[in-house]
Amino acid sequence: MQVDLDTLRGFFRSAPFMVDLGVEPTAVEPGRVSTQLVVAKRHCQHTGVVHAGVVAALADHSMGAAAQTMAADGHWVLTAEFKTSLLRGASGERLECEAWVIKPGRQVSFTEAEVYAVQGGERRLVAKASGTMAVTAARQG
Repeated sequence: MQVDLDTLRGFFRSAPFMVDLGVEPTAVEPGRVSTQLVVAKRHCQHTGVVHAGVVAALADHSMGAAAQTMAADGHWVLTAEFKTSLLRGASGERLECEAWVIKPGRQVSFTEAEVYAVQGGERRLVAKASGTMAVTAARQG
């Protein structure tokens, strides 16, 4: 499936939870997607760092989108399994995620992602993720 940045933005806008979080795609190429999220107080937990669920959701949807760029027309990608390793508390102006496909397939694709916290000019790796994405035929109606 050939996906440009406008198409990818539409894909993200069709996912209400990503809209609620404020996740925006910033770059796309086959098998690779970059996204960002401007950090707001609502994204944080009681200690002031970004909630692990926000970091995991950013990585998960970005990995799925990367796999979607390589899926055959008429097919959707759904997460079958993912793991997120939190390396340090995420705080800053925004989070940036880079996600890529490490092995595409007709039924299953394997993906990875890195999430960075950005403050000023400093970019720090805060999480690494891996995901198994199921490639399924799109349902009609």
